[in-house]
Amino acid sequence: MTRIFEMPAVGRGFISDLQLPTFEDPAWTTPVPTNQRRVSIVSTAAVSQRGDKPFSWLAKDHRTFHKNDRDLVMTHVAVEFDRSAWQQDLNVIIPLDRLEEMAQDGEIGSVADEHYSFMGAADPVTMEKSARAVADQMKREGVNTVFLIPI
Repeated sequence: MTRIFEMPAVGRGFISDLQLPTFEDPAWTTPVPTNQRRVSIVSTAAVSQRGDKPFSWLAKDHRTFHKNDRDLVMTHVAVEFDRSAWQQDLNVIIPLDRLEEMAQDGEIGSVADEHYSFMGAADPVTMEKSARAVADQMKREGVNTVFLIPI
């Protein structure tokens, strides 16, 4: 992982200028027992199915991929990010196989059919519309646990 002071000036400036959002009334829920959880992944790796529209710099939207999709591409092009590990094993950034194993072993209830990716280089505040759409889809699918993987 690259530390901010090691980043090229353009990235360092962008990240240093981001303001953390504040929430007046954060919504907290009581979690269901682990073995009853339906888990979906949300990643900021700008991952999508091959052939989908690539993410643009500062993209505000998201991409959806199915739990059986393994032909995924990453359009996050930060020079300080080493992609070699995930190119060898997708589970480094999208651990679908590990989640399926946990479901088979009864550690979690199930793995959601749909998973989501955003462009991590964008300002999270600008992604609210897309984040709400993802949350609505997860509710419809019965997801009660989100595995957030920041890249």
